[in-house]
This record gives sequence, structure tokens and C-alpha cells, in this order.
Amino acid sequence: MSDAQADLRKIIIDDNEVEVPGAMTLIQACEEAGIEIPRFCYHERLSIAGNCRMCLVEVVGGPPKPAASCAMQVRDLRPGPEGQPPVVKTNSPMVKKAREGVMEFLLINHPLDCPICDQGGECDLQDQAMAYGVDFSRYREPKRAATDLDLGPLVETHMTRCISCTRCVRFTTEVAGISQMGQTGRGEDSEITSYLGETLDSNMQGNIIDLCPVGALVSKPYAFTARPWELTKTESIDVMDALGSNIRVDTKGREVMRFLPRNHDGVNEEWISDKTRFVWDGLRRQRLDTPYIRENGKLRKAGWDEALTAAAAAMKGKKTVGLVGDLASTEAAFSLKSLIEGQGGVVECRVDNAKLPAGNRSGYVGNATVEEIDDAQMILLIGTNPEVEAPVLNARIRKAWLKGAKVAVIGEAIDLSYDYMHLGTDREALAALAKMDHSDKDGVRGVMILGMGALTEADGDAVLGTAMATAEAGSSKFMVLHTAAGRVGAMDVDATNEAGMKAVEDAEVIYNLGADEVEIADGPFVIYQGSHGDRGAHRADIILPGAAYTEENALFVNTEGRPQLAMRASFAPGEAKENWAILRALSAELDAKQDWDSLAGLRQAMVAAHPHLAQIDEVADNAWTPVKPGKLGKATFKTAIKDFYLTNPIARASQLMAELSANAKKRAEAPIAAE
Repeated sequence: MSDAQADLRKIIIDDNEVEVPGAMTLIQACEEAGIEIPRFCYHERLSIAGNCRMCLVEVVGGPPKPAASCAMQVRDLRPGPEGQPPVVKTNSPMVKKAREGVMEFLLINHPLDCPICDQGGECDLQDQAMAYGVDFSRYREPKRAATDLDLGPLVETHMTRCISCTRCVRFTTEVAGISQMGQTGRGEDSEITSYLGETLDSNMQGNIIDLCPVGALVSKPYAFTARPWELTKTESIDVMDALGSNIRVDTKGREVMRFLPRNHDGVNEEWISDKTRFVWDGLRRQRLDTPYIRENGKLRKAGWDEALTAAAAAMKGKKTVGLVGDLASTEAAFSLKSLIEGQGGVVECRVDNAKLPAGNRSGYVGNATVEEIDDAQMILLIGTNPEVEAPVLNARIRKAWLKGAKVAVIGEAIDLSYDYMHLGTDREALAALAKMDHSDKDGVRGVMILGMGALTEADGDAVLGTAMATAEAGSSKFMVLHTAAGRVGAMDVDATNEAGMKAVEDAEVIYNLGADEVEIADGPFVIYQGSHGDRGAHRADIILPGAAYTEENALFVNTEGRPQLAMRASFAPGEAKENWAILRALSAELDAKQDWDSLAGLRQAMVAAHPHLAQIDEVADNAWTPVKPGKLGKATFKTAIKDFYLTNPIARASQLMAELSANAKKRAEAPIAAE
């Protein structure tokens, strides 16, 4: 029995008796009882500030004034004179009057911006003023104004609207781990500001837009483009990194207008990275919207019939290799594998030469879940920089560190927003760790996270084997942190071959399914299927335009091995088609018609071959099969991602991502004055 269960207290809230842990705050106890308490500053994932006073409740037998329910615990309540459970009222005349007073004070200085404010229609202040406020104000004094901050190209500020809830300050300090925002002054002169007027330097800063309960912090790229009631909202999955953050795609007509996070405690809590949030303008630019065929060195537009006939003619009787790109869905990878192998060819999804063991799920996924990081006591990072590879996962590691977890790093010395022990930069440091006695780690909750930077070198399999052996010796959980959203799903459907990327060297035809990070030498005939005119399309002899991740229903498996469904929010532009449908049409041209005519049929075939993919949103238990530790080389560990903002074709097509990348380079090169 946990301490929380042992310390259960009875409490009466608005004539309902509930039993809750004594450590709960009154606002949480009211939620358990199904009673909504208004709030502005309280947020369950941030520390308690208790400064907006909107959540006041009456404690019967307590002080003759209302109490802030977010800052008072259930265990602080006194029982009645004969030991009766404490009584809390959330709707008494005292509470009603107090809330009206608080709301009146909040609105003294708030400007009447609602008609032109981007928060209109989804504003907490608007909603709560309607529900708990009054329809008049007794104040006739001039309103105070505040200077707007420049926080960079992502967050637009209107500080006159600010109600000083300090959510943005607490988020940037506690979750994102930067200290540029704070509050200065007292009383009427108090204001939220940034240190020396600095812009925010974090890959998570966009979350303060969602946290702001008024229109003081809004999205700069999205500003004045749509109202919330005009948007169609679709629940989906992000593919900008391999964490598989749960998102909501908001579309207006055929255009994607914005991405917002969805709550999922097991994956991303309710945060998303800036690339996830702001990459939507890349979905509109450099799109492939019609098939192309290269003639006399130049690409010309073609119809689907002509392009598919030409592709089939090029593939027949030739040695074909299929490459599965980083953003390819699991269905597309499965479909490509069945098509290419049916023609006697091979497929490969490890396009960055990562030494991931085919068929061994504990070797390419591990046995740890993202949620287990929260309670870890020791975390070891090998050859990874989660700050750029998965910023939301990095925030989770920071959360564990704040709770007392020790973090160690083998690899480049990097800024991770928390302190860590740097054990070394090269293979020697890993070998030394493997030789140590780990018997003292028994009973210690440990998580080892191995990055792609450690697995893409020639001795990647030796590194993997050594890391798995070390994790086993220290009774630690093990996780492989992928950088490609489609990689685990493609590994799950066995889209690999024994020769790896060496198979490309002998290929006569390469079928490139969105692999834009690969240089293909002159020689082989290249058929490219993808959504953007990136590197793969430039090298192609035939281009088949496919849908992007917001334009088709698809399955993606995240870095911990959790299958999740991305739903279609809009339609692909022009003549572009869904990826599985293109492969199905091509199979008919090759006289090797696939057995399905719909996505449902394809999924049935895929699940029959790989049953664990049917367990949507569940992390399967992987049988622990250690890879044999080989001879380690001498190289230092490198980070897999060089530029956080330009990792895939969608991001490279985005003007905003290009601007953020240029800003980051400038910041890195800025000279630092001598102290």
C-alpha cells in the first residue's frame, strides 16, 4: 500500500462526501468530486503559485474568509467539533462574492481587445468572466499599459493583456530549463519581462502560448489567420521526431493552420517541441502535386497511367532495392516490402546505416517506456543529445532530475538544461563503464538511453552489444532513442535486408520511398515516391507524388514501441495520392497485384503478419535478447542531428524553420564578452 493510499481522508464538498489522499490540494479534491473550480495561475504540471485568487472556496469552521484551493491541502483541514469530516463549499454566497471581486480586479487593466485578439473564442478569461464575473465595473481610472516583449519569431506578446499568472515564467524555468523570463516590480508596476530583453532560447518555448490563459502570449506565425470556430480539428500523431507526440491538427478548408498538443501522460504529457508546433508552413511549399518523368535530363509532367507504366517497365526483371524513408508510415513500409520482395528485390529502412538488429525488438526498441523515466533514480545517455533529438523527452529527463535522479552522459559535452556527470566522449568511456562492478545498482531504478549517434558508426553493433550487457549487469531498463518517426514501424514489419545499405551498390533500380537524407550515386534508375521536392526528387528519374503525414490515415510506432494512429486532417494537393494506394496501383502494373484494395485490407494483412501492431497505444513487452558485444572502435560519440530545425523534407520546406535555423547559428557564433 502506498503512502497516498494509507493517508486517505474523508471530506464533504458541496454535500458530496469523497475520500481522497491527504496530500491532495482542495482544487484536486474538487475535481475528484466532479466540481469545476475556476483558475488562472494553477496548472497541474507546474509548481503552485497561488497568485490569481480565482480558485477561492469556503472552508466551513475555518477562517472567516475564503481560502485559495490550489494552495491548501486536504490534510490541513480541521474536522468538525465531533470529528465529522471537514466541509468545503464551492458555491456559497461568500465564494460567489469573492470570485466576482477577483474577476473585477483582473479586468481593471485588461484592454477590450476581444474583437482583434487571437485568443478570442478559446480564452480562459473570456469564459470565466462570463461564468463567474459581473456585468459592470466600478473603476473609471485610466488603464495601465505595458511594453510588449520581443521573445523571438515564435511567440507574439501583448503584455497589456497580461494578468500576471506567471505560468510562462514557471514553465520556462521548471520544464524548459531556461531562465530568461521573470517578474519584476511590485503592485501596479509589476510586469512579466525577459532578462535584458533576450529572446527565448529553447526548443519548447511554444508551449507558453497554450499555457497563457489570456491573449498576452499568442502564436506569431498563426496570428490573424483564423478563428477557432472556423477550424476543423483532427487528433493525430507528430512525426518530427520519434517520440510520437499526440497532436491536434487544425485545418481551414484544405490548409493546415496550426498544430496543438494533446494530453498523453505516457508519451508527451501535454507538451510539444517548437518544430512539431510550427512546421505547418512546410506542408504548403515545394509540394509534389503531379507525377514527373525525366527525359533528356529534364523532368516533365506526366499522367498517373504513364508514370506507373514507366515505373513498372523500369523495374521488371531488374535488380531492385527499396529504401524506406524516415517519415514513411508502417503501412507504406509493409506495402513496399511486399511489392519489392515479390519482384525478387530487397528493402532497407536503416538508411543512415544504423546497426539495428533485424527481428530483435529489444535491440532496436529496448524494454523501457517513456513513463519509466519519471521515476528513474539513475539515467545514462550514450551518444545522444535529447535536447535536439526529442526535446519533450529531454524535459521528462529534467523532471526526473528535479526529483533527485542522477544523470550521466557518455558523448559530446552538451547543454541539456540540467546537471550531469560527464563520463567521457569516446568508446573507451563506454568500455570502462562496462568493466565496472554493477552489483551495487541492484534495486536502483535505472534507465539507459542509447542514441542514433552511437549506432551509425562502423562499430555500432559492438556499441549496442556493450550497452545492452552493461544495462543487464546494472539491472537497468534500456531504451533506443530513434530520430526517425517511421523507423521502428519499418523495423517491426522487417523492412530490412542482411546487406543493409550496401545492397544499394549493386542495384539497377532504386525505389525511394521518401528517403531524402540519402545520397544516391549516378548509375541506378531511381523512382521517387514522396511529398516534397527535396533531395530524393532531384535525383529521381520518375516522381510519384505522395501524401504528407497530415493527409492520410497511417500507423506510426514510436521510439518505445507504441503503435499510434495518425488521422487524415486534409487532402493531398493536386494529383498526389496516398502512399499505400500508389504502391497498390503499381503492383497491378507489375502483374503482381497486392491482395488488398483498401487501407483496412492492407492493415488486416499487416496485423496478420505482425500481431503486436494491432495493440494501438500499448507498449508490448519485448523479450530481452542481448546483442553479442563485439570489439569497440576508437571513435568519439557524435550527435545524430546537426540542425534541429532542418531534419526532414517538410521542415526544410518551411520558411520559419529556415529562419529559426539561421537564428540558432547566429546565437552559436555570437562573441561572448570577457568577464
